[in-house]
Amino acid sequence: MKKIGNIYCVGRNYKLHAEELGNDVPTKPMIFGKPTHALAETAGGEIVLPGTRGELHYETELIIHIARSYEPGVTLDEMVDEIALGIDFTLRDVQSELKKKGHPWLLAKGFKNSAILTPFHAFPGLDECLKTDFTLLKNGEQAQRGNIRNVIFDLMTLIQYISEHFGLEKGDIIYTGTPEGVGPVADGDVLTFLWGDQKWGEFTARLR
Repeated sequence: MKKIGNIYCVGRNYKLHAEELGNDVPTKPMIFGKPTHALAETAGGEIVLPGTRGELHYETELIIHIARSYEPGVTLDEMVDEIALGIDFTLRDVQSELKKKGHPWLLAKGFKNSAILTPFHAFPGLDECLKTDFTLLKNGEQAQRGNIRNVIFDLMTLIQYISEHFGLEKGDIIYTGTPEGVGPVADGDVLTFLWGDQKWGEFTARLR
């Protein structure tokens, strides 16, 4: 796996996903982070995930790789050099308890192997991304399907916001949010990522 810097994630960036979990639709980007130990690249094998902390949910996302530091006037093509697909795994029961207490989400979002990603591919440009759906198959059946044309905050808005509040440098990545259709994972589930009709990655979940 290539060296990754900071891992930024965007919560509730698809209106229908916010609604399916009973959350308010945000008026500004909701940003949280994950530790680098959370990263795990799909390689066709098994990935071990927690199986004793309540329901584990997949949240499939488009991931952008940052090519350079942000400065006013820079274009999206200058900021993003590669994309991948991935899952922001969430311990949903843990997250629900943390939300009730007003605590940060790190225990629910930052565990080892919670940031799945496929190998990176060259950024095809915004127009191509808007024309191409990404899909998660669970055991060969469609579990989620999304397209960034449905996001609340577009890629450049996210880049500008994160740069202003946290900073962005070459090697950072952004999980850009998940569409509706999130759901639980069971031990032995095979999860496959498609970009259009191209298979970008696959792994078997092992809950321990």
